[in-house]
Amino acid sequence: MMKFPLLRWLAIVLSIRNVVGFSLIQRSHPLFLQNGQATFPKTTTTTTTTSSSSSSSSTALFALRRGGRPRGPVREIEDRPTMNEEIRYDSLRCVTVDEDSGKDLPLGILSKAEAISKAKELGGLDVILVNDQTDPPVCRILEYSKFRFMKQKKAKEKKKNVKGAELKEVKMSYKIGVHDYGVRKKNAEKFIMQGSRVKCTVLFRGREVQHDKLGFDLLERLADELEGVCSMEGRPKKDGRNLSCILNPKQNVIKTVNDKKRADEKQKKSKRKAALEEKAEARAALAEEEEQEPKGDAEEIDMILKTLTVDGDDDDMDDDDDDVSLSLDDLLGDSDLGSDLFS
Repeated sequence: MMKFPLLRWLAIVLSIRNVVGFSLIQRSHPLFLQNGQATFPKTTTTTTTTSSSSSSSSTALFALRRGGRPRGPVREIEDRPTMNEEIRYDSLRCVTVDEDSGKDLPLGILSKAEAISKAKELGGLDVILVNDQTDPPVCRILEYSKFRFMKQKKAKEKKKNVKGAELKEVKMSYKIGVHDYGVRKKNAEKFIMQGSRVKCTVLFRGREVQHDKLGFDLLERLADELEGVCSMEGRPKKDGRNLSCILNPKQNVIKTVNDKKRADEKQKKSKRKAALEEKAEARAALAEEEEQEPKGDAEEIDMILKTLTVDGDDDDMDDDDDDVSLSLDDLLGDSDLGSDLFS
C-alpha cells in the first residue's frame, strides 16, 4: 500500500468536510452523539431567514462604509429662472429683443397678465424674470431656449476671456554672474508684464546650503529692482535645499494687460463684422447680376429672331418669283406666241 504524505491526507479530509458540511471532529463530539450514534442538528427556516437578513444587513453596511457618490453619470441640475405664471409680482418692466438689430426693445411697465398675453401675441414666447431687485422688476419677453443659449454663450466667452494668472518660474544660483542675472531679471519682468505670477528659485547643491543668507539677499535684490511692476508675496521660503519667493504683478500692470486684451477682442470683432458686411454686399451684387442677365439674354434672342424672320421672308419671296419666271421661260421658250400671251 502506498504511503500518502500527511499534507495529502489533510487535503482529502478538508475536501470531504466541504462536501458533507461538517467536520469529522464534530461527528465524535458528545453533543452530536445520542445512544452511541451520531446525530446532526436540524436546520430550520428561522436560521435561514436570520442568515439571509444578516447577509443583507452586512451588504447595506458595506455600502454605507464604501461612501462616495452613486454610480452612473453626473447629473447636472439646471438652474431655471422664474418665468410666466411663477412670477409673483403684479407690475413688470418688460423688454423684448428686436429681430432685425438684435438689441433690447423696451415695452414699458405692464401688468403680469398683460405681459403674458403680449408674449403669446409675439409668437408663444416666455416672460422671464431677469432682475427682481428693482422696482418694478425687469422681465424679458423671449423664448426660453434662446435665453438659455445666450446665457451659456456669455458664460463661455467670460470663461475664455478671464484666464487665470499663470505661474512662471525663474531659476538661478546664489553665485550667478552679472550677465546671467540680467537675463533672469529680464525674463521675470517680461512674464510680469504679461500678467503672470513669477516664482523665483535659488538652487543650492550639496554644502552650498550653508550660504542660504546669500540666497535671501539675492531674492530681496531682485524684488527691489522690479518694485515698479511687481510685489513680493510674503518672505522668501525654504523648499528643501532651495529658496523661493513669488512675485505678483501690480494692479496697474493687470489693468494694462486687461485693456490690451479688450482692445484686441474689439479689433477682432470689428474685422469679423467688416468681413461679414463685405460678404453680404458681394452676395447682393451677385444676386442683382443674376436677375439682370436673363432679361438681357431674352431681349437679344427676340431681336435676333425678328431679324431672321424678316430677312428670311424677303429672300424666300424673291426666290419664288425667280423660280416662277424661269419655269415659264423653259416651258414656252423664246416664241412669238409666248411673247404675245404675256405682253
